Amino acid sequence: MEIRPIRTDADYRATLREVSALVDQDPTPDSPEGERLDVLATLAQAWERRHFPVDLPDAVEAIKFRMEQQGLTPRDLQPMIGGLNRVYEVLARRRPLTMAMVRRLHTQLGIPAESLIRAG
Repeated sequence: MEIRPIRTDADYRATLREVSALVDQDPTPDSPEGERLDVLATLAQAWERRHFPVDLPDAVEAIKFRMEQQGLTPRDLQPMIGGLNRVYEVLARRRPLTMAMVRRLHTQLGIPAESLIRAG
């Protein structure tokens, strides 16, 4: 199994074509094709992380996204943020999150702490 690093866009596109062909074959993970697929997919993901980085959302966007996902209202955030006025101030970006709020939002809603701490 000869596998080379991805160094150029052309290498990346060729790797994606091969990954796609292998996925279509649906190999078992422990077969030679399955192992090749695993290695090539890992290489492609590393290339993508390096060349197409995805920024974390800012804290307010992360909170709003989780609210939408879980069908939450501002009232549902009161145990984590405080009174309803404070919730609205945070959502309107007029009040920053405290570390206590970050901990509760992370623990109770599963929002990545990195997104909540990041200045937005």
